[in-house]
Amino acid sequence: MFSKTNLISTIITTLWGFLGGWLLWGVIGDPLLKNHVITNGLMKDMPNMAVLAIGCLVLGFAFSVLYSKWARGTHGVSHGAQFGIWVGILIGLGNGLIDQSTSNLLDLSGTIINAIIYIVHFIIMGILASLTYRKFASEG
Repeated sequence: MFSKTNLISTIITTLWGFLGGWLLWGVIGDPLLKNHVITNGLMKDMPNMAVLAIGCLVLGFAFSVLYSKWARGTHGVSHGAQFGIWVGILIGLGNGLIDQSTSNLLDLSGTIINAIIYIVHFIIMGILASLTYRKFASEG
């Protein structure tokens, strides 16, 4: 769990979580989701960057640990992408539909758009984790 490979993967997936999240939700997703928000004023104009960074670190660590257990030594790009798809479906679509049914965050179209963004985000994260594990697991 605290191997050199997992720690490197955690750093890389944390950076993607932070910067990729900004790119996918802040730059690309914001204009797509703007008309699908049901309740105004829910999103902060400026996030708490320290808490955001800690959240990305927790996400990166958990993702890397789960990926290493799921991969069982097979670290190909397609393997990482498959893992990312399943995590994206779990969080983006599954949790998104639960939120859509129980809260006034997004309409159904916004929930689907957000789920697609989650799936893309986690596909890329899975690819990064798989490449990291392939490179560094073989070194030691």
